[in-house]
Amino acid sequence: MLVATLRRYPVKSMLGETVPSLAVDAQGAEGDRRLALVDVGTGRVATAKHPRLWRGLLQFAAHGDPGRVRIELPDGASVAADERGIDELLSELLGRPVHLATERAAGASVERPAPEDVLEHGVEAEVDYATLEIAQGTTGTSFVDYAPLHLITTATLERIGAEAVRYRPNLVVTTPPGFPAYAENDWVGRELSIGRPGHAAADGVRLRGALPTPRCAVPTLEHGPLPRAPHAVRTPMAENRVDVPGFGVLPCAGVYLDVLAAGTIHTGDQVTLN
Repeated sequence: MLVATLRRYPVKSMLGETVPSLAVDAQGAEGDRRLALVDVGTGRVATAKHPRLWRGLLQFAAHGDPGRVRIELPDGASVAADERGIDELLSELLGRPVHLATERAAGASVERPAPEDVLEHGVEAEVDYATLEIAQGTTGTSFVDYAPLHLITTATLERIGAEAVRYRPNLVVTTPPGFPAYAENDWVGRELSIGRPGHAAADGVRLRGALPTPRCAVPTLEHGPLPRAPHAVRTPMAENRVDVPGFGVLPCAGVYLDVLAAGTIHTGDQVTLN
């Protein structure tokens, strides 16, 4: 297995960027989800998991190293994340008062309707939602959903027939022919070594599967120019419902990862499941 693509998302729920390498540690990938919008009215983190309110975030994109993040607006204009008046600008474009936060507050939470309800009633419908604390499996102050990193394999993506960007992974791993879809379920508790081909495994990054990745409504939504794709979640609903400890039986695709040994991951690195 090889690292095919590395991605980071400087602002939570905005489109991200492909990068040639990612420095990772126990807090996650450098520059990944280190910023997020907070709903001034509720104090909750804005996420497209609640499509009626926040699916518009997927028409924005963020890129750049920490401290130099730029946000590309839906009209193509670009602004610095630390530009004066950024809160007012984003609030006007999104239609709700928001604040661009640089650190996750203790107990930070998001609103997450069940994807089944969103698919049945539509993105504009008012449906019930759960309030979930984010980053419960991660140290530091980033705005990751749960664990430091998220991985998905090409075998799973090919089975579903959906683009990787819909699932917002940090790592897309190319698997050999015949590799089973949803094999990531079985990586929980197992170690992955990632490093340059021909180098000793001890010299590379070591990760451990934490949880199968539950899927919300986000993969089904428009992502920039990509149209809606209900099958991106309907297929895992039909084929891969998993009992995720602490969360219940949910449609899953991919795996959350803890970082056991920090370092830098590069595109083309070899991935070994131990």
